[in-house]
Amino acid sequence: MASLLIFESVVIATLGVWLVVLTFTADTVEISPLLGEFIFIVLGSGGLFAAARGYRRGKYFGRAPALLANLIAIGVSKYQFDGGLYIVAIPLFILAVVTVVSVLRAIPDRLPTS
Repeated sequence: MASLLIFESVVIATLGVWLVVLTFTADTVEISPLLGEFIFIVLGSGGLFAAARGYRRGKYFGRAPALLANLIAIGVSKYQFDGGLYIVAIPLFILAVVTVVSVLRAIPDRLPTS
């Protein structure tokens, strides 16, 4: 499970860096979209990486963010399908579904006691 989340974290960071490079190579540079791209990189990639670290340590606080991020990715893949970007949509959909199933199956053996 943690390996999937780390892989997703690297993919999101790579996409974010690619967007930043595209911004700097464009004719004009807008600050607001550039800040949005940096926030996307930090929150998206960093959040998934933190969830992966939690899984590796046996903590399950990362389940909800990992599930939410991948449910969003399933929705994004639908728009990619609609746009005809099958080369992006199919891998994104498969990765998101596999991660959602893994997150739902990664249930602790015992519940914490108070």
